[in-house]
Amino acid sequence: MKLNLNKTDRLKSKKAITQLFEEGKSFKKYPLRVLYLPVDDVEKTRAGFSVPKRLFKLAVTRNRIKRQIREAYRLQKPSLEKESGKKFVLMFIYIAKEEVAYTRLEKAMAVLLKQLREV
Repeated sequence: MKLNLNKTDRLKSKKAITQLFEEGKSFKKYPLRVLYLPVDDVEKTRAGFSVPKRLFKLAVTRNRIKRQIREAYRLQKPSLEKESGKKFVLMFIYIAKEEVAYTRLEKAMAVLLKQLREV
């Protein structure tokens, strides 16, 4: 199975993002929080990634953290798609006040995706 994160896998629709923040549920595992909304009318799970500007003023830092979150999701995405069979709209939000090691991000992502499979 290919481990890629295409343009079609990214959450870009303003309508879907608004609906996600209004109707979605969430849970967290430090340093990440995930907002999720199960949907039936899409062909695949879509994900967005966010790092707050008020915590990280430099765009370089925000972009680096987002790249790391995307990479952790990309590597573990097949387990979500394969095992649950459900489709979601997801938003991963970085909640830590400082940068954390990539291994910690990876572990948090694994826990969050495991919880999503059980929903």
